Order: sequence, then structure tokens, then C-alpha cells
Amino acid sequence: MQNKVLLQFRRFDGVLLAATGLLILLGLIVLYSSGLKVGATASQLDTSRQVIYVGVGLLIFWIISRTDYNVLRNYSFLIYITMVGLLLFVEIFGATRLGATRWINLGFFQFQPSEFAKLALIVVLAKFFSDNYEKSNNIKYLLMSFVYLLPPLVLVLAQPDLGTALVLLVIWLAMALTTKLKTRYFLIMLAILIVSLPVIYPRLAPYQRQRIATFVNPTANPDSTGYNVNQAIIAVGSGGLFGQGLSSGSQSQGNFLPSQHTDFIFAVLSEKLGFLGGLLCVFLYCVVIFRAIWIAKNSADRFGTLLAIGIATMFAFHAVVNIGMNIGLLPVTGIPLPFISAGGTSMMISLISIAILESIYGRRRSISLNTKEIYE
Repeated sequence: MQNKVLLQFRRFDGVLLAATGLLILLGLIVLYSSGLKVGATASQLDTSRQVIYVGVGLLIFWIISRTDYNVLRNYSFLIYITMVGLLLFVEIFGATRLGATRWINLGFFQFQPSEFAKLALIVVLAKFFSDNYEKSNNIKYLLMSFVYLLPPLVLVLAQPDLGTALVLLVIWLAMALTTKLKTRYFLIMLAILIVSLPVIYPRLAPYQRQRIATFVNPTANPDSTGYNVNQAIIAVGSGGLFGQGLSSGSQSQGNFLPSQHTDFIFAVLSEKLGFLGGLLCVFLYCVVIFRAIWIAKNSADRFGTLLAIGIATMFAFHAVVNIGMNIGLLPVTGIPLPFISAGGTSMMISLISIAILESIYGRRRSISLNTKEIYE
């Protein structure tokens, strides 16, 4: 019995599990620390909810990690229809907050279909590209893959949610580049995007144009459009090397920093835990991303490889953009920091993504262990 349990754990990537667990713990600590001030009942409630989300997410993680990921291939069309259906539902009946309609109010939980759309698109594209891998150097199949991207992209932009739309676009691009796509096709797509920018920019929402203008010159309007970024930069800088401590920090404790449980949580982390805390966070993301790439490289089949590449891209883009906007290097897009930002849907989708990676790793590991047993 003991050997059987040990064998089960040998089929998990311990490095990936450890990095994920530390990120979750880091997020809970930072959320809790934000509640260490007078009248911070909302923050305490956020922490309690996040603990519940983590608990539910870990239960789902355990189930999916022990399930063969190829099941996703069989249900990819249903997953895609469900994704589009949920995005249409939120467009018609969704809850609106801060001018955006992105959530389905379930009473006990605010479900965000656009978070689910990221993982659903990865599954659908992994099946399409793996089924048509040998033909993927043909422009026709590249355009066909873009057809899968188009409906969720348009529906997410309608919410409006430019950040998530960019995530979907980058996932599609990264997965396309993993196939036999010719370099000239990639260069053509890049040229089309660059040429389209003057057409796209005027069609952005006013607040999106303001964010880009603030990115170009963050000090232009420090009391209005540049307020969030400037407060985040101050918070990161004031943390110093070792941080001001969990119960300290003028920007977070004084409520000068907006969205400190979601978009700007990295600034709170840096203020309280300092440069070393921020460096630890970045290191842990690098571990998760590089382990995902390693799993992709060593997958037992091409479907698993493409799944892992899509998930690695999603985590990498989220981490780079969120941390970048917290330190003023990238425009504010409202993309959460996986495992750390408060939010149930984001946490569960992130844990499901890790579970899929563990399933891919576990299948390869099972093949290796079974082969070893045969030769022994």
C-alpha cells in the first residue's frame, strides 16, 4: 500500500507543485497583510474567500491531475461551444462593474467566463494543431486556426476587456509558432499588426487610450489618469531591499494604492516584502513557466506538448504584463497575477492549468516507470 502511494506521488512534478504552492502561500500572506489595518473588514473577507477558492481549486486539481489529459481532446468541441455560450451569456445577462460586463453572478460566486476562455482556447487549438501538424505550414490551416480564435476574441473585446483579448491573441500566436509555420507567415502577420495599429488605436475605448498615454508619460497626470501607476511605483520603491513589514507600508495601509488585492497586488507585495520578496515572486513564476516548457518538450504526444506550450504562454504573459504595469514598464491592462491576485475564477483556472501540466508529466512518467519495471 505504501509503495502504491509513493508511486502515485512519483508521477507528480514536485518542483512545479512546490513553486505553485509557494506562490499561493505568498498571495494569501499579502492578502492577509492588507487586512492588518483599522476597519479592513473587506480585505479580511477577501482573504477568507481566497482560502475557500484555493481549497476548491485544490480539490479540482487533484481530480484533473489524476485524469488522462487526452480526455480534453475528445471533448474539445463541447468545451469550445461552452466557452462561446458563456461569453454570449455574459454579454446579455452579465453583471457590470466599473463599466465592464465580465461576470456571471451566481449569488455565492462571481464567475468570469473570460478566464475560462483562455484555457478553453488552449485545449481547442492544441487539438486542431496536433491533428493538422503536418499541414500546418500551409497558410490555409493557419487561417482556419484563427477562425477558432475570432469569436472569443470579439466577445471579450465587447465586454470590454483588452487585456484578456491580448492573452487570447498571444496564446494563439505562440501555439501557431510551435507548429511547422513558416517564418515568412509570422513576419507577414507581424507586419499586418503594425500597419493596423493606426486603425485600431482610434477605435479603443477612451480609458484604454488614456492608459496607453499614461504608459508613454506616467507623470503627465499624476492626480488623474496616472494616479494608479504612480502610486504603484511609489509602493514598489518604498519597500527597499527587505520591505516595510506585513503590517506597514504607507501606500497599502493608507489605501493610496487602488485595486491592491487584484491588479496592483505585486506593488503591495514589494512594499511589504521588499525587493527580495518581489525577486522571490519572479523566481517562482520562472520556475512554473520553465517547468511547463520542460513538460512540453518531454510530453508523450504532440497534443500534450501543445497544451503545455499554451499554458506556459498564458502564465508568462500574465506575469510579465501584471508585474510590468506595477513597475511602470507596461500599460495598465487589468490582467491578474496568477495564484496571487484575489479572484475565484482566476485561482481555479490557474490550478486546473497546473493539474493539466501534472497530468501530461504523469503520463510520461508512467510510461518511463512501466518501461523500467519491464526491464527490471
